[in-house]
Amino acid sequence: MSTSTTRPSRPRPALLAPVRLIREHLRAFLALNAMAFGLLLLGMLAGLLFPDLHASRAAGMDASGTTDLVVSLLSSMWLFAATILAVNVLTVALATIALPSLVVPFLGIPLFAYRAFLFGVSLAPVDATVRTILIPHSVTLVLELEAYILVTLGTYLLGRAWLRPASVGESSRRRGYVHGLRQLGVLWLPALALFVLGAVYEAFSITRIMPIMLGG
Repeated sequence: MSTSTTRPSRPRPALLAPVRLIREHLRAFLALNAMAFGLLLLGMLAGLLFPDLHASRAAGMDASGTTDLVVSLLSSMWLFAATILAVNVLTVALATIALPSLVVPFLGIPLFAYRAFLFGVSLAPVDATVRTILIPHSVTLVLELEAYILVTLGTYLLGRAWLRPASVGESSRRRGYVHGLRQLGVLWLPALALFVLGAVYEAFSITRIMPIMLGG
């Protein structure tokens, strides 16, 4: 008499959890991509059509000390990368997108949309120098925007589970909120990886590639 054995199913690696989550909510992920890159391009167009708008953004960076900070860090690529990472994670991903959404459902989405538009205004190719800079910087834009989009997707899933707990199989809004927090945490993992990669590449491109391209 033959007996058959059933192999126990292997647990899926935790690293695949973000991929599964994105695939399950692909329409929302693609919509957020369209929103982010669309507003970035719209901001660039606005900066081109209204040069004073672009100039005011540049003047604001000078007045806030951002320009001086960037210049002071150019001598150390790794310190520059660490600063870029801290700014991207703390001031945008966390303070602008994630934390507001923990208090008001979906609030991080319009706040990020506004940021994406301002990014475009700041990067409007108003002259030959900016157009040259945009060639290597386009890689940075893609990496960082995708990281922001992952965090924004997490806030969308949090708000959805919070307001409609039944849609995620939970019986109360409190349980739905916790469920959404877990999903947000899962998407933070690949977002952080992209932030690190983007910060290192941005620091390298600004300190090594752009001076060569600009002949400096």
